[in-house]
Amino acid sequence: MDKEKTRKMSTLSLINLKKYYNSGKRVVKALDGISLNVKKGDFIAIKGPSGAGKTTLLNIMGCLDKPTYGEVKINDINVLRLSENELAEIRNKYIGFVFQSFNLIEKLNALENVILPMMFAGIPFDERVRKAENLLRKVGLEKRMHHYPSQLSGGEMQRVAIARALANDPKILLVDEPTGNLDSKTGYQIMNILKELNRRDRTIVLVTHDDNIASYAHIIYHMIDGKISKVEDNKK
Repeated sequence: MDKEKTRKMSTLSLINLKKYYNSGKRVVKALDGISLNVKKGDFIAIKGPSGAGKTTLLNIMGCLDKPTYGEVKINDINVLRLSENELAEIRNKYIGFVFQSFNLIEKLNALENVILPMMFAGIPFDERVRKAENLLRKVGLEKRMHHYPSQLSGGEMQRVAIARALANDPKILLVDEPTGNLDSKTGYQIMNILKELNRRDRTIVLVTHDDNIASYAHIIYHMIDGKISKVEDNKK
């Protein structure tokens, strides 16, 4: 299959997603009929105010939550039909997560944090150490590999989180407000790392409320009240 055809294949498909919560006598529609396709090599931003449903959508994309209605397909696999063990395998194999709060393990140094997902994937010890070191070099942390999270700046912790998310070579990177806890200069550096990853054909879906952060994406889905209100083609 030629490269252009491969790029057009859907990595992730969401079909008429609805997520409802009961709040007393009121039904809260966190997601209210979302459909979208993420293709290989896409850089997508999901933008909207707090409460729009962005993080709920990202959690469903990442198999951390299930919709009330609808379908979620990853590489043509309907993940809603899978067992918890199968879902964990899908997450480990296909999806990398980068969170606003970094979610690093405090008792592990940077290298150990990046190694951890590869342990669950059964990668041999020497290979996972070598790969973790290489990933940390790529994000500019070759001199900070043996530092613990408490010894790192916010930007350094986010770089470790990006390296960890790439550990198992995921098909898609899901990124939740990656610069929310960073100053503007450090946020700019983190976004340039993500931009370079996408340039190398990494598929990225990013959630943000920030116009400047969304502007890095090729396609911007604007969300409000659990719905997509507008789709903006931002290819330059």
